[in-house]
Amino acid sequence: MMPLIANAGGIDSLKAFFQSTHTVRAQFHQIVTDNQGRKLQEVDGSMQLQRPDKFRWDYNKPYMQEIVGDGEKVWLFDPELNQVTVRAMSKAIGSSPAALLADSADLEKSFVLKDANRQDDLEWVLAIPKDNESGFERVFLGFKGDFLSKMELHDSFGHTTVIKFSRLERNPKLAVQDFRFVPPAGADVVGE
Repeated sequence: MMPLIANAGGIDSLKAFFQSTHTVRAQFHQIVTDNQGRKLQEVDGSMQLQRPDKFRWDYNKPYMQEIVGDGEKVWLFDPELNQVTVRAMSKAIGSSPAALLADSADLEKSFVLKDANRQDDLEWVLAIPKDNESGFERVFLGFKGDFLSKMELHDSFGHTTVIKFSRLERNPKLAVQDFRFVPPAGADVVGE
């Protein structure tokens, strides 16, 4: 009888990522498609996160946008509209990929986690939100070892957001001011 070779599953990779990762810096490429597979959006940017609950998601091309989570609030700045939307962090967890990754709480409190097998070289975990208000029906996280390589988010409108990470650095020293947001003078501030 041949011995079984143990492979880490997606959930093991996810837990290892959360246990060993306190800060992250990476580049990302994000594509959003509709339920027919038509491309709605394609953007590039950079992200940083510092657990617990601090993150920065900067869209650079083809348009600019900043999303900053300072631990209490999430700030979304659209320079083109000169508008800032602000929400309480507690209401943002699960509604954005960055908030999900920076969450300080045990992920299993907010999501049902399952290993997911897919036809590629990544270890996948399926996260199904327990809160119907999260904005997402399901989220797939793909790992190469305990490095996050890809996220796939399916929302209630039938849209799929695929985020591929590159140049991922684990536990770099990040500047505290990167997670502070001060609305620019003259910007409309909407929200809480």
